[in-house]
Amino acid sequence: MATRMARYDVRNDGVGPYAIFYCDRCSHEYRSQPDVKTTIATDVGRNALGSFLRNIPLVGGAVANSVENDNPRYQYSMTEAQVQSAWGQVEEVFHECPTCHQLVCNSDWDSQAGYCADDSPRKGEIAQASAEQAAGVMKGLAGAFGLGDAFKSIGQAAKQAASSAARCPNDGTLAAPGTKFCPECGAQMVQPATDACPKCGTASGGAKFCPNCGTKIERAAAPGKCPSCGADAKGAKFCPECGTKI
Repeated sequence: MATRMARYDVRNDGVGPYAIFYCDRCSHEYRSQPDVKTTIATDVGRNALGSFLRNIPLVGGAVANSVENDNPRYQYSMTEAQVQSAWGQVEEVFHECPTCHQLVCNSDWDSQAGYCADDSPRKGEIAQASAEQAAGVMKGLAGAFGLGDAFKSIGQAAKQAASSAARCPNDGTLAAPGTKFCPECGAQMVQPATDACPKCGTASGGAKFCPNCGTKIERAAAPGKCPSCGADAKGAKFCPECGTKI
């Protein structure tokens, strides 16, 4: 639960003032309900009193206008007590993050960890779950419109594009083949393998087995690399990791 009130403003749609409270992260609106009962009761009482005052000579009409115009239907401000009452209607959907101290709504709150989605230690897990959920929705829509095969082809094309891109070993950033350094962290990029299947000639994209015929792709060890474990031998005659002769 929040320990303070969220930012808000006051609106009136003609039935009395109400407050709109905003999430600090997504700015989603949570509205309180106007006090319609009080507005109606006030209307009845003020209209009756106004009609009576208009019968008083000289000052009756002016006083009646003042009474009738002082109506909740036309008020665009709330007393402190009214704001607190409005906050009580929506307070349960807000949470204060112990790290950034923002007041966020349920959709931006990780209730399991007790942090907002941005500061949650499960941030990566949440992002992956969101991506999988979005992918599931897209797949469902594609199936509903008879585009299942097209959607599958797009997925395969995306995988192929990723396998043919240079990849950062540090943060996973993908870039065009030939990019030497990661544009995000500056680490040396790993270039995509371009070897073809020895049996059918299909580009393997760095895979261990041919994506077309399943043939195992045999690759020679890189210069200076151990043929057994792949460790960098650094010019040594024997691997410093497993002792295999280079």
